[in-house]
Amino acid sequence: MRTIKPLYDRVLVKRMETEEKTASGLFIPDAAQEKTQIGLVVEVGNGRITSNGIVPISIKKDDHVLFGKFSGTEINLDGADYLIFKEDELLGIIV
Repeated sequence: MRTIKPLYDRVLVKRMETEEKTASGLFIPDAAQEKTQIGLVVEVGNGRITSNGIVPISIKKDDHVLFGKFSGTEINLDGADYLIFKEDELLGIIV
């Protein structure tokens, strides 16, 4: 199995699975489901390069993050779907 090590201030995220039924127990068909905007950080780069050196990334592997609906770049590696973000594209860390 291959892995990706993001460069600089980029973060590799695996999107979390969406809930298939509502709180009342009704099942939602795949076509009507909205993709979740929460993901699990799989890998992180070393940091952003500035004139003063490298600024480390504040996000760690295994963090749960919130991202925008249309942000990031979708990739497929070995049959699994991932998103790559620059650190400043992520909206927050879910604690």
